[in-house]
Amino acid sequence: MRATANGIEICYEVFGEPGGRPVLLIMGLGAQMIGWPEGLIELLVESGHQVVRFDNRDVGLSTHFTPADGLAPAPAYRLDDMADDTAGLMDVLGWESAHVVGASMGGMIAQALAIRHPARVRTLTSIMSTPGPRVGRATEEAVTVLMAPPAQDRDEAIARAVATARVIGSPGYEMDVERVTRMAAEAYDRAFDPAGIARQFTAIRISGDRTEGLRGLSVPALVIHGEDDPLVTLEGGTATADAIPGAKLLTFPGMGHDLPRPLWPVIAEAIAELAGRG
Repeated sequence: MRATANGIEICYEVFGEPGGRPVLLIMGLGAQMIGWPEGLIELLVESGHQVVRFDNRDVGLSTHFTPADGLAPAPAYRLDDMADDTAGLMDVLGWESAHVVGASMGGMIAQALAIRHPARVRTLTSIMSTPGPRVGRATEEAVTVLMAPPAQDRDEAIARAVATARVIGSPGYEMDVERVTRMAAEAYDRAFDPAGIARQFTAIRISGDRTEGLRGLSVPALVIHGEDDPLVTLEGGTATADAIPGAKLLTFPGMGHDLPRPLWPVIAEAIAELAGRG
């Protein structure tokens, strides 16, 4: 489904029946909405939620900001703009507020949404994220795979995704190579735009630190982080939880910068418990 929000087109998908507690899922840097595992979404639906996932600007089937002539510089934007996109999508959905869940850059957008539009956020769940680009810095190996040159074709993109997952994924859990391969192929076929990912990365870099804004929140909050995350190290999660008054910190040994299948029931239960409080 498509929505016009904050001046752009947003592609989104709805799971569950109307009337369920609204949960909005925000994905991370360069990741399309299909990055949210449907198995995890099904668990949330089974616990009484209506769940929406969507493509952020510059990925998937939402608006890309590549200049039409390929020459003019693309307009810069910040995470605040992406938070406003999210609020605009909620308007289209008819949701005055929602339980907001963000992963990685999606967690940063969720934080910005709670700061800019506090009435729209019933509860905030920030997963493998950070309050600022200088907190929880990536390891050297993770930076190397993140900054690798773009793939030149579909096969290389799939191989690169598998190689990246081996570096930033969860060392305590067996890697689901079949799922990583399938998702990489689907993402390439939906929309392959390395320049869009670069613009998202710039948005992270220029958006500054949200710590002071987070300290002013009065929303039930959950922070989930892998203890072995090499891309956003554990400091990012602890700093987020320390900044938000009353936030609960849930960490998992062996979890890296992904969502391991064995943890889906625990994560879904924690989100549902928080939503019940909200």
